[in-house]
Amino acid sequence: MPTTRETILSALQARLTTLPATALRGEVLPERIPTDGLLILRDGEPGEPEVTLSPLAYHYQHRAEIEAIVQGADRDAAFDALCAGIGTALAADRTLGDLCDWVEAEAPRPVDLAVEGAATLKAAVISIVLHYTTADPLA
Repeated sequence: MPTTRETILSALQARLTTLPATALRGEVLPERIPTDGLLILRDGEPGEPEVTLSPLAYHYQHRAEIEAIVQGADRDAAFDALCAGIGTALAADRTLGDLCDWVEAEAPRPVDLAVEGAATLKAAVISIVLHYTTADPLA
């Protein structure tokens, strides 16, 4: 049986696959960036939970990360559309099917990355804060 953390991260990954961009989880950056862009979900850091004792519960603000990458001549518009798509996908279900209390994205800090012999990449890491509660930090 998967843990609460894994179930939530899998649901987030499934939400990202609804976008036109290729969505991967925990993969290395491929040699070629798909035309519609690339999203790589990183599991991130659950952080230190707040704990309540009666009943025992661990309240996390888990910070997952999405690497958003586009390439091509119109990369500014493509990157903007990709980020807006992530926001729309998250806003459609802020609880990921009632698996967590709330999901929110933080603003990206994009950078342009030169690639020798190819079009420049535009990329950013977008932090996704997953608010959830579990009865056991290992469950």
